[in-house]
Amino acid sequence: MVGFPLLMARSIIAGLEKQGRQILSSVLRGEKVLADQAAPPTQNQTAEREEQVGIMSKWQKKTPLEWLTYVNKEVKVLAAEKHKYQGWILTVDPVSANILLAHPLANGKMSFSAVLGHAVQDVEILTEADDEMKEKLAHFFMPEERQRYSQEELERKKTSLKDWLETNHIPVKEQGESQTTLCVAGVLTIDPPYRPEDCSSSNEIILSRVQGLIQGYLALQQCPI
Repeated sequence: MVGFPLLMARSIIAGLEKQGRQILSSVLRGEKVLADQAAPPTQNQTAEREEQVGIMSKWQKKTPLEWLTYVNKEVKVLAAEKHKYQGWILTVDPVSANILLAHPLANGKMSFSAVLGHAVQDVEILTEADDEMKEKLAHFFMPEERQRYSQEELERKKTSLKDWLETNHIPVKEQGESQTTLCVAGVLTIDPPYRPEDCSSSNEIILSRVQGLIQGYLALQQCPI
């Protein structure tokens, strides 16, 4: 559902435009606009709207770090017009506060939906993902090349490369929430599946040297002495 937020926005805008055209047409024909459309909101309606705006602002004003605490959690989302959504949060857009939800299906696949950030009134955490669910959710964002490997294969690749680097007196440690990224000397990272092109660093000299080392390491793996 990549286009879901855009489709929802277009639907809302189209509905408002249609209502506006109807009211304008009535005015031009000299007809009386319906009283419930023209009448000012009651005190209860005003209070309810103010409460909704306050709750929405509370969600939208959260920091990216606060939104991150909702990722990989099963949640129940209360949105505008009493709409309710339930699913696993894949990510929260740091600009719009839009929520992307994943819904596991019986066949092992997933469906996805999005809730616009400005419509969110409340988010209740129901469950925290276990390791199996975290892997399923992370699989959605994995590069195609990485998806060719099982979790066990990636773990073996990581451990083997880490041990080889340490044997060659190169400081390396694991980092990241799931400890899948290798960090070399605090200046270079290696992401799964741990090839030369999976290295990243702002220091071009170190990047080139480590990529060369990994290339040699892979060659040794294919043709052991």
